[in-house]
Parts: sequence; C-alpha cells; structure tokens
Amino acid sequence: MQRGDVLRALAERREGAVVVATMTALDAWRELSPSDLNMSCVGFMGGASTLGLGIALARPERRLMILDGDGSLLMQLGSLATIAGAAPKNFYHFLFHNGVYEVSGSQQIPAEGRIDFAGMARAAGYASAHRFDDLEELRTGLPSVLQQEGPVFIELAITPAGETLRGGGRPNQVADEARALRQALAGDAQG
Repeated sequence: MQRGDVLRALAERREGAVVVATMTALDAWRELSPSDLNMSCVGFMGGASTLGLGIALARPERRLMILDGDGSLLMQLGSLATIAGAAPKNFYHFLFHNGVYEVSGSQQIPAEGRIDFAGMARAAGYASAHRFDDLEELRTGLPSVLQQEGPVFIELAITPAGETLRGGGRPNQVADEARALRQALAGDAQG
C-alpha cells in the first residue's frame, strides 16, 4: 500500500478524532486533514503512542488515532504494555510498517521480515490487533475496526518512499499545538 492512499482512507474515517502523528505520516496528514485536533510527535521517537495515551485517558469520550512508524515504535516497545495496562477504550494505534527508518536514510529496521508488530500488541494485551497489506481490505475493514473497544492496534504494510523522507517538521511549537488542541477539545475552536 502507498502511504498517501492509506492516509486518505484514515482521513475519510476520522470523524472528529484527535490524531497524534509521528514523523513518517506527519506532513502528509497535516495536508490531508488539517485540524486543531492534530498533535505532532517530533523529536522523541516512539513517543506518539504514549502522548496519545495521556490524551485518551484525559478525554475518554473522544476517539484517539495514533499514526506511528515502525522504527519509532521499536524505540519504545514497552509502550505497548503500558497502553494495554491502561486499556483506553478510545485508543486506535495505526502503525505504518515500511521496514525502514525512513526519515534518517532508509536503513532497514532490526528483524525486518521476521517481526510481527500486531502479534506483539496482541501479546502485550491490546484488546485486538489487525494487519492490512491491501488498500481495499483496509477500506472495507476500517469501519468495523473503529467500532471495536480499544486499545486497538492496526499494522499497515506500506511501501517505503524509496528515498529519504523529509522528517516531519514542526511549524508550530508544541505549546501552541497543545493550546489549540485544548481549545478544540473544550469546544472553543472548530475541530
């Protein structure tokens, strides 16, 4: 699957969710689905899911979508157990698995071809875990996946960009993004 196609499919099903995106998906997501309900995770690989966990626990009535990268998650595998232990029902963890550290030169991730991220999430205690490698199956399956109680893990097999991807810059300071998100969640801004 191509990253852009997958992101479009997710944007079509966003329905007011808060989205925390990491480097691999960040810039394209901002263009496809601009919102004050977007929060970027740049500068601390593996932090998107735990940043999202805090928001999910604070706002259990609001769906949280995490757009994570395989290289990023490898930096913080313990987060899977932390998330499973907290068991947020509104938590949807999308993992873009392209097999490389794309933003730093496309070096292959450890154990590529043998690693099973959905299996690890399931073993850590996520309520459910899924894997998609076909866009039409993703489009068809996504509505039912998003109706499941979380935490839900969704591994997305995507094709690497084939070149070093620009690493998701941060046009706003994290404090500005957090302020905009707080206002949007309080109903003071359009999401």
